[in-house]
Amino acid sequence: MSPQWCSFGAQGLAKAAEQVDPAAPLLLFDSGVGGLSVLAEIRKLLPDAPVIYAADLAGLPYGNKSEAEIAARVCGLLGRMAERFRPRLICIACNTASTIALAMVREVLEVPIVGTVPAIKPAAEISHRGVIGLLGTAATIRQGYVDRLEAEFASDKLLLRHAAPELVTAAEAVLRGQVVDANVFQRAADGLRSQPGGADIDTVVLACTHFPLVQAQLAEAFGGKVTFVDGAAGIARRIGVLTQGQTFRRSHSDFALFTGKHDPFSELAPAFERLSINRSLVL
Repeated sequence: MSPQWCSFGAQGLAKAAEQVDPAAPLLLFDSGVGGLSVLAEIRKLLPDAPVIYAADLAGLPYGNKSEAEIAARVCGLLGRMAERFRPRLICIACNTASTIALAMVREVLEVPIVGTVPAIKPAAEISHRGVIGLLGTAATIRQGYVDRLEAEFASDKLLLRHAAPELVTAAEAVLRGQVVDANVFQRAADGLRSQPGGADIDTVVLACTHFPLVQAQLAEAFGGKVTFVDGAAGIARRIGVLTQGQTFRRSHSDFALFTGKHDPFSELAPAFERLSINRSLVL
């Protein structure tokens, strides 16, 4: 949320809800198609909400970029998209972008912003052995934001982190119907299991919105002995709270927006169409 949105009381929220154009979309932003895991939860909760799904494929992957590069790119793109499409709310459906650029985006855009952060809190609540694994991009797992989440919610647990950038590429490939080498998922599992205490991991945080798209493959690699946790359902609930009382009107306006010169919609059509997105634009 932006600071301005946080300051609204019940009457302010009701008044704001009355002023929102029913056709104003929710804008979901991710570096690629990982945010579809978030969109799936939003569709369950808010089936009538108009949606624009924005994928920064020209900037993919984010995990190997510097913090300065990511912050500048995300802020610039969201500024352009907010001006052009006038969304009622923006969801940064990307852990890497959120942990780095969320505060900056909230400072510059006068629209409610929902970010995505690693689900360390719920993981700590359900872990029985007290050993939690966290899979994310290299940029995410090194952030001080993750350190603070660990200190606040899992100080009495052992949190093991592993950067698994291969999973981003794997998830993108799976949605395109391509065959992915099972060793990719095994390397991710082994990256956590091989660390001191890793044999006792009973809960794994999927700290990238791409990763739930390959959860079945990861479960096989881990041997079915762990519980996976991600933040998609919680994000949807937060969006539901922030849009409470608002009217939604979908009129075939939902579309995917891609950065870059190539429109990959035909390759990804089945995944998008399952979530009621049937057309695309290139920014």
